[in-house]
Amino acid sequence: FQLQESGGDSAQTGGSLRLSCAPNGYYGVFCMAWFRQAPGMEREAVASIDTVGTTTYADSVKGRFTISKDSAGHTMFLQMDSLKPEDTAMYYCAADQSRCGLRAWAYEYWGQGTQVTVSS
Repeated sequence: FQLQESGGDSAQTGGSLRLSCAPNGYYGVFCMAWFRQAPGMEREAVASIDTVGTTTYADSVKGRFTISKDSAGHTMFLQMDSLKPEDTAMYYCAADQSRCGLRAWAYEYWGQGTQVTVSS
């Protein structure tokens, strides 16, 4: 079971990017989430979404980022609007079969990450 992120890029402050996370080989996950890690910083939660569409967001991205899934419920997206330089980080997709929320320890499966860079 692998997770593949895509969509990372460079953007200007105030711009938008859309990240995708596609699972390969298994579709029975209960929850998926986005985390991010900037150089020299700890990994932090961004948002999560469970099988019925319940979403949770970190305070730092509320009102700017939107997590969603496709109609099949497999591919996950992160729409990032009103980007700020402090959003610059490697963004990771995570999934778990039974746990959810904004704690990294709850997730068993992780992608390799996709880089987002926001310039002022």
